[in-house]
Amino acid sequence: MSTRERIVEAAFALCAERGFDATTVDDVARRAGVGRSTFFRSFASKEEVILPELDALLGAVEARLAAARPESDPNAAVLAVTEAARLVLQHYLDEGERARTRYHLVSSVPSLRTREVAGQIAFQRVFRTFLGTWLGPDAENELRAELVANAIVTGHNFVLRRWLRGLTDTPTEDFDAAMAMVRTVMPAPFGRAIAPSPTLADRARRVAADLEALLPALHDLGPPEE
Repeated sequence: MSTRERIVEAAFALCAERGFDATTVDDVARRAGVGRSTFFRSFASKEEVILPELDALLGAVEARLAAARPESDPNAAVLAVTEAARLVLQHYLDEGERARTRYHLVSSVPSLRTREVAGQIAFQRVFRTFLGTWLGPDAENELRAELVANAIVTGHNFVLRRWLRGLTDTPTEDFDAAMAMVRTVMPAPFGRAIAPSPTLADRARRVAADLEALLPALHDLGPPEE
């Protein structure tokens, strides 16, 4: 286990035992078996130990967005931001119980909550900038980018909170459903660009409806002539 990971484990264990406010940097360093200077070479503060590595997550998100080519595929831009949001969700899912412990700490510690909100704003800004660059610099497009970025972050957070609270065992499926719902309320051109193709069942229902509409006309034609 790396020094950094030992510090993180020690911090979470002590916060679970004593609470965040009663846990000091010296306590964490002692439990991790490192000196105070080693702690501060790895982390800038006690809060930073508890919260996820924002820079690493933002880097992963930006890399996914940089790989998108929306100029060649109208679906690519929204697909990129939804997949980037999925990367963030998956990070928390991979953490398991540590993510749930953090959730309870953040809910009760204002300084942690403030930093978490700042992180959410940072992700939203990255999404908005990416979408705005693709759409072009005018007020209407800026609003579109803002709305979509907000919707995706809100959908992600809704699913994540439900999983953290133990209200769902299917967070990835819930995320897919949330993103599908987000797409239905997206302003043009996003909503049109990524409208799902009709399923076989949808097509069958449409054909049945068309036939039903034709039946009166067919009846009026009468029997075929001999």
